[in-house]
Amino acid sequence: MQPSEPPNMQNLLQQMQQQLIEAQERLASTEVEGSSGGGLVRATVTGSGELSAIVIDPSVVDPDDVETLQDLVVAAVRDANRAASEVAQQAMEPLTDGLGGLGLPGI
Repeated sequence: MQPSEPPNMQNLLQQMQQQLIEAQERLASTEVEGSSGGGLVRATVTGSGELSAIVIDPSVVDPDDVETLQDLVVAAVRDANRAASEVAQQAMEPLTDGLGGLGLPGI
């Protein structure tokens, strides 16, 4: 029996780089939503963390209580960013687990 040839590191690195680029492109086009105030304020971000929309229910717009609205917006954006982080982690997990399944043990 002949020992199998070691993997070509340059090819492995190129494959990993391509997988990383594809994962980043998927993340950039994936949108997730976060909310606060029982959905009265909603924030949408991409999987890469770019804020793309804020939706505010008119019932929370009170000129005498701007601070509450500000707090709701911050909470919704934080919730959306948390969701985006989870999506990004799931997208990158196959790339970091055993070097993307390219035949090398996890490092």
